[in-house]
Amino acid sequence: MDAKKIVEIDGSYLEGGGQALRNALSLSCILGKPVRVVKIRANRPNPGLSRQHLHGLNLLRDITNADVVGNYLLSSTVEFTPGTIVDNTYRVETHTAASITLIYQMALPVLLFAGRSSRLIVCGGTNVDFAPPVEYMQDVLLPNLKHFGASFDLKVQRYGFYPRGQGRCQLDVEPVAKLNPGKIVAFGSIKSVSGVAYCAGRLPVNIAIDMQQSAQREIHRMWPSQECNIEPIKHSRQKAYYDGAGILMTVNTTADVVLGASALGKKRIDGHLLGLEVSCQLGGYIREKVCVDNYMQDQLIIYMSLAVGRSTIRTGKLTNHTRTAINVAEQMTGVKFDVAMEPDGQVLVSCQGLGHLNKLI
Repeated sequence: MDAKKIVEIDGSYLEGGGQALRNALSLSCILGKPVRVVKIRANRPNPGLSRQHLHGLNLLRDITNADVVGNYLLSSTVEFTPGTIVDNTYRVETHTAASITLIYQMALPVLLFAGRSSRLIVCGGTNVDFAPPVEYMQDVLLPNLKHFGASFDLKVQRYGFYPRGQGRCQLDVEPVAKLNPGKIVAFGSIKSVSGVAYCAGRLPVNIAIDMQQSAQREIHRMWPSQECNIEPIKHSRQKAYYDGAGILMTVNTTADVVLGASALGKKRIDGHLLGLEVSCQLGGYIREKVCVDNYMQDQLIIYMSLAVGRSTIRTGKLTNHTRTAINVAEQMTGVKFDVAMEPDGQVLVSCQGLGHLNKLI
């Protein structure tokens, strides 16, 4: 690889996990820029490429017929030179509970710049720690991406939880000619508060009902006249082989703002506590009138950096994931992000996008 042309990204910066690697590789594929990522996941107990990141890396290699150096387990440095993005049907079998949504997070922006529609089937974990649950991708990421003129269709064929995984999802992506600038700055008024509380395997449906009742009770305590509809679900054996539980809540507003909060059950699950935790988190977003929640911030940065025009989002305090995503986007695209703190504590993040056009359609 030509050292003069390659962009080097420090994977230990701020968040020091997989965020820098994911965003650097995605932007490398889209822009056709070779990249070297060093000190990969340096701030994690087991640094270097995990199985999940290796699956994502090899997927992007296949999508772009890339030349790769360092794609092996626990590798601390990867060099990636992409070719052309190829639309196709791709399959990833992780054989673990590796996060399906984090693999999709790497591939989705790339497939948006393919020449034709693509399909990506991944087997692994749909609802696992340190990753967005699949419901969040469907109910929160999707409506937020529509502000940028992008969309996708995600079907859950089977749910998978830690430690066994065995979930299976199908993602269908239609390419875009360009990304529109997203402006998510006006909160509007609440249109609906809703959600799903789920359990699977040997866990009784009472856990889902406890989450539902606790979350609804807390929303009604904060806003007595606000309806809150949470559906308790016990997944069938066909939809989920093993034990798992969790809850996702969303708020939709008249200004097309969609915010989400979620929690995942672990050992000795207390449904009441999970429901309370998630409703309090969502209630905090509502009181602060942010337009992008804490877990959506970092996911939108890559789209803002590529858009044709100026994007602006109104959110809360920036997470280290978001600051890392901004750092990578600025290095890979050359754009500049502006971050402004408002008197009430909200944060405005804006960027004049690169204006990247899809030359394959």
